[in-house]
Amino acid sequence: MSLDTLRAALPAHVVVIDAAALDATRADKSGHRSGAAPLAIVEAESVEHVQAAMRWAHEHDVPVVPRAAGTGLAGGAIAGEGELVLSVDSMRRVLDISVIDQSCVVEPGIRNAALNEILATHGLWWPPDPASRAISTVGGNIATNAGGLLCAKYGVTREWVLALDVVLADGSLISTGHRTVKGVTGLDLTALLIGSEGTLGVIVGATLKLRPLVEGAVWTVGAFFDDEAAAAAACTAVTAARIRPAIMELVGRDAVTMLAAYTGRAMSGAFVLVQTDDLGADATSETVAQILAAHGGRVERTDDLTESDALVQVRRQVHFALESFGTVLVEDVAVPRSRLAEMFRACHDAAARHGVRLATTAHAGDGNLHPTFIFDGPEPSAAIWACANDVFAAGIALGGTLTGEHGVGILKRRWLVDELGERQLALQHAVKAAFDPTGILNPGKAL
Repeated sequence: MSLDTLRAALPAHVVVIDAAALDATRADKSGHRSGAAPLAIVEAESVEHVQAAMRWAHEHDVPVVPRAAGTGLAGGAIAGEGELVLSVDSMRRVLDISVIDQSCVVEPGIRNAALNEILATHGLWWPPDPASRAISTVGGNIATNAGGLLCAKYGVTREWVLALDVVLADGSLISTGHRTVKGVTGLDLTALLIGSEGTLGVIVGATLKLRPLVEGAVWTVGAFFDDEAAAAAACTAVTAARIRPAIMELVGRDAVTMLAAYTGRAMSGAFVLVQTDDLGADATSETVAQILAAHGGRVERTDDLTESDALVQVRRQVHFALESFGTVLVEDVAVPRSRLAEMFRACHDAAARHGVRLATTAHAGDGNLHPTFIFDGPEPSAAIWACANDVFAAGIALGGTLTGEHGVGILKRRWLVDELGERQLALQHAVKAAFDPTGILNPGKAL
């Protein structure tokens, strides 16, 4: 495929064919890697660059893989032979902030943490908070409907997006949604595009719903338990007490053991992290501490920023700790919160049955678990995939779902029909065809 006409439509520096850069787009954080490098990368700096790239791809029937930071965990932004990578990573501007409307307009490449640093100077905050917030992009959050540590109280990305600017497969630009608090004109295409993993369009702008910074002190409670069953029971008891902490996380024993080795910090057992915020956080955290202690937890409670950060880092450093032991495959299932202990047990039993190493953590406040396989070599073994199959089957049997926040990407396509059924899957393919008739947008991903 000649790139001459693509180069003619874009500034010279935007079209990248450097071998190292191409090779980097063959992988993301999922542990999977494509078999060959893509044709080229368009490092878009504007909406017009994205449109020009999509018009070229549409005319030449070239598959396009939208990408930004490449921090995804499902293989959704991995590019291979014959594909064009359309990167919006350089599009990082904040275009507007309205303190009165409590909204902002941003480009897709801006990082979560960087955005909130800017918003904080206006007394505002965008709540989606993935563990990778320092390196994850707002566009990537939207493409996967990302969650994170604060979902239990503040919800997932979909609840904090008002409108989108999207370039379609033929290069045309549409704007969906609205900047008003209410709006029900037509079908909700904004909600449909959120979580579509680059298969329906390329997100080039987003109007985000904000909230004021939380008032009062933040209190943090950390507790170590003998096992996951006791820890999960304690988390369920917190929920049953009608408490909605900002953060409630559970780190399984195997993950804690590896984290101890990684950090040099002495710790063992299963770990529960709870953080309360807003007015009344002190009293709420005291109640949480009492519940955790009643279930056998060895509890620490603090509002000291340094001590609090040390407890929070037990959760935020888990992924890096597991990576230090080998290649990781991070899975993502969600079950009703009342079934959390059963799902931990199912993960443990499946790993023992197949003889694989599996460390599990959870956003316990919303029932989203991350069973993470650790292995040697570049690709998962047949035993790992067999174990994953058992884990997914158990999650669905417990009334859960294949993915709570990472997306389907290429890693979970084979199990989609198990959850959705043939009829619903056919409807989703029909929606995809309406947006992308020739099927060039992120082919082979999500659906």
